[in-house]
Amino acid sequence: MITFVRKYKHWILIMVGSLIWSLTMVKSGLVYDYGMGFWGANAHDGLWHVTLIESLSHGSLKLPIFSGETIHNYHIGFDLILAIISKLTHIPPLNLYFQIVPPIMAILIGYLSYRLTRNIWVLFFVYFGGSLGWVFSGGESMFWAHQAISTLINPPFALSLIFILSGLLAWQNKRYVWMGIIFGLLVQIKIYAAILVIGGLMVTVYWDRQLIKSLLTSLIIAIPIYFLTVGISSQVLVWHPFWYLETMMALADRFNWPRFYQAMTNYWLGGNYLKAFMAYGVAMVIFIIGNMGTRLVGIVEIRKNPQTIFYTAIAIAGLGIPMLFVQTGTAWNSIQFFYYSLFFTGILAGVSIQKFPRLLKILIVILTIPTSILAMPHYLPQRPPAKISSLELKALEFLKSQASGITLVPAFDRDAANAAENNPPRPLYLYESTAYVSALSGQPVYMEDEGSLNITGFDWQTRKKQIMDFWNEENALVSKKFLDDKNIKYIYVPPKTKVPKTAVNIIFENTAVAIYGVK
Repeated sequence: MITFVRKYKHWILIMVGSLIWSLTMVKSGLVYDYGMGFWGANAHDGLWHVTLIESLSHGSLKLPIFSGETIHNYHIGFDLILAIISKLTHIPPLNLYFQIVPPIMAILIGYLSYRLTRNIWVLFFVYFGGSLGWVFSGGESMFWAHQAISTLINPPFALSLIFILSGLLAWQNKRYVWMGIIFGLLVQIKIYAAILVIGGLMVTVYWDRQLIKSLLTSLIIAIPIYFLTVGISSQVLVWHPFWYLETMMALADRFNWPRFYQAMTNYWLGGNYLKAFMAYGVAMVIFIIGNMGTRLVGIVEIRKNPQTIFYTAIAIAGLGIPMLFVQTGTAWNSIQFFYYSLFFTGILAGVSIQKFPRLLKILIVILTIPTSILAMPHYLPQRPPAKISSLELKALEFLKSQASGITLVPAFDRDAANAAENNPPRPLYLYESTAYVSALSGQPVYMEDEGSLNITGFDWQTRKKQIMDFWNEENALVSKKFLDDKNIKYIYVPPKTKVPKTAVNIIFENTAVAIYGVK
């Protein structure tokens, strides 16, 4: 048994790590006695991807949550791959996304990491690297960044790691053009990864001149794809230095040191730049140490060899970009650059720790794993925070069986959601603005999922006002004109929602949902 463990210890760690990672995903999207449950961020992020996969599997580039518009300002590589798999295998996108693909990606990330480094400690940091939030009785993202345990809840990020590791293996085998192809395709998998990796190549080419082949190949592929999908005029990042440091100190769900926040910002506003420099410097140290945790031991591994320089360049840029820029629409999205800093410092830490004394290794393990352990309660409770009831699932199944047509759903009511009884699981329409109607019905929706529309830069506020005006309109003729002008075919009315006064006929009804067909 001991011989078996020693021989296959990397596979044991890969399987254990993959199992733990997968627990954040696999319970969501399944039907229980209360309906379909969703844990963690899966109620929003997961359904956004499911609706894209569903739409792409039918060969459409239309945006299913904003009828009449096409997908832009978003990398669809992950969703397109799953759409193709779904089309070929007839596996529903919901099951692919939550139950099948996550464990596969988790295993691949571990396998490729081990092939690249042949280091069991690298696997440890890849799967269990965590922040020091637990020291202060906080969560994994107390210092803003999600940690290793949450890798799979951001599947394009997980897929980008598979691409990056594959490219690095191509580099080891001196297959520079193939490396460039892989890195160039990252622009449609995860734009943050493409920026960092191509930037890392620009830095590292000085130490390995053969990388010029990889750099040119990646640019030839990435630049046209980027401008075709994002456009020349789109502004993705906005200059806002140290926003993460300020909000880390100010927000109750982050480090939450309000007096320090007031001091640092007042120093700056008052022109006391020396004190401001010192205060922001302290905040930066807290941010780095808090997020990096024990991965900071990777600093001792920084050497002037091309691969280490490449890792370091990505780690520095991954920290620097979000320190200076926030993202248009949803400011905190730019923190995803920093996820790659955490991953590559984890690799460097794994290489470093193998030279440490045994007692120091044990101490590092003890200080590292609490983040993963304490994060699991978010994904393991028997009852999730959000659900789609069994009756509502029947309504969505009926809608899916109907001819394709634009569906109108009520605008998300934040006040009603805040006032709702906090007795999980809460219905999705009283939980968050999500893409659940388009995701589960396969029908294009006039407007839903405000968060994703914000990120992709659509004017959803105008449509939300139109929907609210329609729902409150007393004149049936005015309502009918709106429905005709917008080519709306179905109206989806969740529980306790006012039925609009207009010329429609009911085509489905149970105690939970009514669906109307527009005459």
